[in-house]
Formats: sequence, C-alpha cells, structure tokens
Amino acid sequence: MVGRVARLLAPIAIIAVAVAVYLIVHATVDKNHHSMSQNHSAHASGRHHHHKRHRPKPKFYVVKPGDTLGAIAVSTHIPLTRLETLNPNVSANTLHIGQRLRLRR
Repeated sequence: MVGRVARLLAPIAIIAVAVAVYLIVHATVDKNHHSMSQNHSAHASGRHHHHKRHRPKPKFYVVKPGDTLGAIAVSTHIPLTRLETLNPNVSANTLHIGQRLRLRR
C-alpha cells in the first residue's frame, strides 16, 4: 500500500519542485531585468556620469560546468523565456559543457 502511494506521489512531487524552481528563477530574472531597466533609464536621462566603451554583446554563450539555464539567464541579463525562444532545441535539464546557446539573433 505504501509503495502504491509513493508511486502516485513521486511524479507530483517532481512537478511541484520543477514549478517552484521555475518560479524562483523567473522571479530572479524579472527582478534583474527590472533593475537593468531602471539603470538604463538613469543612463538615458544623463544621471549616469561615467562613460564606458560599449562592447558588442556576445551572440553566443558556451555552457560551463555547473551552469543552469536560469543562472545563464541571470548572468547574461537575458530573460529565461528569451533564451528558451532563441534555443528551442535546448532542454534546461540536459545542458552540456561546451554547448553553445544563442543569446541574440
């Protein structure tokens, strides 16, 4: 009886954990995107005084050990949904070291 209940609850627990991780990563990405928008607004209005030489944004990201799609989204300042759209054949669960992910068109 216990085995039968465990077999029924295991997939539900996995789905619940996956949803929780997605929501946490999505909230982090949205928070970072929002703060970047504020920084951009400050820069556009002239309140940002130091001038940096603009480097072209990289077109690809190479997956490193320990990377997750959510962490890549945060570090590259690209929303997770955008990464997923640009890389439709990439699964967040099967990233490979050395794999190239498209960051922009």
